[in-house]
Amino acid sequence: MVMSVDLAGRRVLVTGGGQGVGRGIALGFAAAGAEVVVNDLNRQRAEAVVQEIGAQGAAGRASVFDVTDFGAVEAGVDAIGPVDILVNNAGNAGAEGFGGRGVFAQTEPADWEPFLRVNLYGAMHCARAVLPGMIAARWGRLITIVSDAGRTGDAGGAAYSASKAGAAGLTRALARENGRHGITANNISLGTMRTPATEPIWADPASDIAKTLMSAYVVRRPGRADDVAGLAVYLGSEHAEWITGQTYPLNGGYSFAL
Repeated sequence: MVMSVDLAGRRVLVTGGGQGVGRGIALGFAAAGAEVVVNDLNRQRAEAVVQEIGAQGAAGRASVFDVTDFGAVEAGVDAIGPVDILVNNAGNAGAEGFGGRGVFAQTEPADWEPFLRVNLYGAMHCARAVLPGMIAARWGRLITIVSDAGRTGDAGGAAYSASKAGAAGLTRALARENGRHGITANNISLGTMRTPATEPIWADPASDIAKTLMSAYVVRRPGRADDVAGLAVYLGSEHAEWITGQTYPLNGGYSFAL
């Protein structure tokens, strides 16, 4: 059987969709025929991806709001209209950088907040905003991009690990609560990705840092955005209606799972 995915008539919201993994996911859903709403803090980035979507002959629009602000998220979702598929992709510390990484015993609560606000509360805000519409429609897909740091732990990144593990637990709880409404919820857990933020590492694949990072991977390359897009689109489709509450490691063999 040849499997095809046709998401015509479905509206997808991809948070943090203006670059990197989010951009790849947005383009993947557009290729499957969905209307894609690209959220980003940076309007120029979001609109650039919308232009790419239009060049594919698909429908897209930009939506600028901060996932850490629940009021802004609610207003943004109200303006979008009913969301069929939510991809919680906005992550890390957002626009605030990567401060607070280091030995946990030497960090302070203020260092943890950027990770928790974006990775955990951001996912909670967006899911809370779209769920009433999904419940009313009796159909929906919640897909959250998490990290293997949340599955295996990341020395020097305890707050980041905790925030991603929390987001994964949120997904499992939402799967249990909402399956009866025709809504599924799943996680995609990423390893090291090639994104604009990490591009300096991969400029020289023979560098010590690149070789050290890749030595932990069975498939000796960083992940690419299109690796994620295919799985996200599948989980957003009708083919995945009996898959819920799961975490799929997409990590080149960095860690294995049953």
